[in-house]
Amino acid sequence: MKRETYERVVKEALKYYEKAGIVLTEEEKANVEVADLGLDMIDKIGLEIVVYVNTDKVCAKEMVLFPGQTCPEHIHVPCYGRDGKEETFRCRYGEVYLYVEGEGKKEDIKAKLPESDTSVYHEIILKPGQQYTIMPGTKHWFQGGPDGAVVSEFSTTSTDETDVFTDKRLVREPKIEG
Repeated sequence: MKRETYERVVKEALKYYEKAGIVLTEEEKANVEVADLGLDMIDKIGLEIVVYVNTDKVCAKEMVLFPGQTCPEHIHVPCYGRDGKEETFRCRYGEVYLYVEGEGKKEDIKAKLPESDTSVYHEIILKPGQQYTIMPGTKHWFQGGPDGAVVSEFSTTSTDETDVFTDKRLVREPKIEG
């Protein structure tokens, strides 16, 4: 991802945190992660993240999804002697369309199918104040609604660098050029 793209996306993400009433320190604002997943399609595929804490037991973060922006389908696998990540998403602003394993057909979902591979379509729509817990080993993907979304994540230790994506083109760790 080019430096100017990164800076544009961070500036926009900070507006979403403000809309959600999320107060960030200057250090947090300076360390927003832009996960473009190596596709250079950040407005469609990826997300913006502020990590508050990530210890060997717990993790807390705030995620921004622009309108229609998708965090692609993935699974948190066992690693480092752990069972995989258990995570609870709580919507703070907008709507988030969450898809997990279970009943559901892709032709019935509210989200736009992303430009990445998907295979699970059990739909959970989260609005502000609603939350959902995803158990370790559950394949899932999520997308910002028409106004975008801000989602708090409370989880066991985050090892996102070990996520296994359905779409094998994806790379979790961002690289910024220039």
